[in-house]
Amino acid sequence: MSLRLSTVILPVRPWHDGGRDQWERAERLGFHTAYTYDHLTWRTFRDGPWFGAVPTLTAAAAVTSRLRLGTLVTSPNFRHPVTLAKDLMSLDDISGGRITLGIGAGGNGFDATALGQEEWSPRERADRFAEFVPLLDRLLTESAVTHQGTFYSAEEARNIPGCVQRPRLPFAVAATGPRGVKLAARHGQAWVTAGDPKVFEGTPEQSLEALRGQVGKLEKALAEIGREPGSIERVLLTGFTPERGTMLESVDAFVDFAGRHRELGFTELVVHAPIPDSVFAADEAVFERIATEALAQLGA
Repeated sequence: MSLRLSTVILPVRPWHDGGRDQWERAERLGFHTAYTYDHLTWRTFRDGPWFGAVPTLTAAAAVTSRLRLGTLVTSPNFRHPVTLAKDLMSLDDISGGRITLGIGAGGNGFDATALGQEEWSPRERADRFAEFVPLLDRLLTESAVTHQGTFYSAEEARNIPGCVQRPRLPFAVAATGPRGVKLAARHGQAWVTAGDPKVFEGTPEQSLEALRGQVGKLEKALAEIGREPGSIERVLLTGFTPERGTMLESVDAFVDFAGRHRELGFTELVVHAPIPDSVFAADEAVFERIATEALAQLGA
């Protein structure tokens, strides 16, 4: 099974002070896709620079020509389907059809209350996500949409001329719960997981077993709607599993990690671009060697 290698560039560097260089480097190194987080801020980066995902991707689209670009992930925490669809259609146009929307239900971090709202319960997040994704799908495939929902409404919302990619840009749906996985199976061109938080501090074997179970849930959801298993990409956002401290230490370490996860059926691995003095610190030279040499060693 073929394997793609992608990267995440956190929006922490000013565009004219290293930010632009990272996106250009990602294309030069041959990554399949370069994603960015779509948050207002994130965890340990809260008190430092953090830039908006949509403007960052717009700028990245202007300085690259082959690299796919996307969010990993966008959530309903501070987005509305109508305005998000307009931004995505515009991004797809500017990039010449190179945008992937990574989308998830969101969590209880800083984004959850930044607009002054009460933090949603897990059930409400799932309910909102179940309405958000199908409506966004319609907004990006139909020229005019009217919808009166429990959480989101649209009144003759127009997206003309639509996406460059037809029928719309691809959705990479991040989900591990039963309802989210069913959304991924029905609406996703890709499914995304970062692993199982219960075993982030466990062993590599425990992590693999948890991921095997998640893949099984996806395949069951696909079977229930009569969709072929190979019709959806399986994306692993690395950097959180038990191997996070060692997988980027050498090309060999990464190749071992990648090979074991390819055997589970993953078709794309996403590695964080190094950020010094952070949870994503890594040797830049090794990172570049992994980008340029790892897939060849795997025969991918």
